[in-house]
Amino acid sequence: MTSDEQVLSYPLPYETALEPPKEWERLRGQCPVATIELPSGDRAKMLTRHADIKALLTDPRFARPTAADNAARVAPEGSGGAAATGESTMVVPMKGEQHLRWRRLVGKYFTAKRMAALRPSMTATAEHLIDEMVRKGAPADLKAALGFPLPVYVICDMLGVPADDRHRFSRWSDMFLSVTRYTQEEARAGQAEFAAYMSEQIAGKRDGDTDDLIGMLIRESEGEGQGMSDAELLSTAMGLLVAGHETTANMIGKMVALLLADRSRWERLVADPSLVRTAVEESLRFDANHGFGLRRYLTEEAELGGEVLPAGTTVLCAMASGNRDESVFDRAGEMDLGRSPNPHLTFGAGPHSCLGQALARTELQVTLETLLRRLPTLELAVPPEDLKRVEGLLVGGLQEVPVRW
Repeated sequence: MTSDEQVLSYPLPYETALEPPKEWERLRGQCPVATIELPSGDRAKMLTRHADIKALLTDPRFARPTAADNAARVAPEGSGGAAATGESTMVVPMKGEQHLRWRRLVGKYFTAKRMAALRPSMTATAEHLIDEMVRKGAPADLKAALGFPLPVYVICDMLGVPADDRHRFSRWSDMFLSVTRYTQEEARAGQAEFAAYMSEQIAGKRDGDTDDLIGMLIRESEGEGQGMSDAELLSTAMGLLVAGHETTANMIGKMVALLLADRSRWERLVADPSLVRTAVEESLRFDANHGFGLRRYLTEEAELGGEVLPAGTTVLCAMASGNRDESVFDRAGEMDLGRSPNPHLTFGAGPHSCLGQALARTELQVTLETLLRRLPTLELAVPPEDLKRVEGLLVGGLQEVPVRW
């Protein structure tokens, strides 16, 4: 690095919870491969252009850093959960044929047909949660009343674990995804509790014939060579429980906040609910508060954005910046509820793209359809600029989404 190269402190500053950092536009135009300093003090490279991010994410050579890599650390010394430190006990294969084998096994459950079959029960759950929110009266925190519990009920039903334990899951999930919210010692203790709990759930299903995802994976693993090891099964169950509720719960709150921040957006959807599917995709694109972004560790030299990066470089993909790339999206800084096509990068790309994206899309569509029908007068109970971001975790979100109707 040259002495005059600018080093940006990461995460970049946000003026409000819903608006993107002003620095993104400058970086896309002038410095698409920027040097950043992480909360740990280590340095990494950050990609902000759509094409560069997609190129890296679709490159099968590179995967998320693990503790075995000499990668840039995210969390400060003594802080951070397993997802930030790479010290996870999870043993899901990260690349190559073993990773493809794992995706094929889990992907059998996340089919479009199965997700469509879940819609009626999702809608019934959303109706019940909205009933409860209305009964308690306005103002209400939509994230706590609907955004958090809906995905938890859904993923618990899919995995076959009791939703009554959802508050424990939330705590364990936050510990797993912590950058600065928990000490490393607290996060390790939480992960051990989580692993013990999930091991017990798996053990209870081995003698049964359940039709949930864990039961299916147990049956798939009974053959020789093609199934999962016990450690992989545990890691998969834990990972799906975290991924299956944390990101979608946050996205429900962000989607509704974005649509209510300019109420003409909400009114357009009330008038034309056929726009729900494209509005969900545009909310996913327009969301500037993804969290930390996806990291990749370069095991060999690679050229990105016209710059040759040496082996051993940690690269952070700012997908939310790529989703505002003017070279890809017409009027990228505007929220167009009918935008199509919409090649956003919110679910990643390539061999590591989000396995649960069909589930997340279905949950977001059901939430929006039900709210538009039940509460067409919904509005934010605070000015948009007063909304506060989730801090200290790898995922982005809003602390609360106060609403009235």
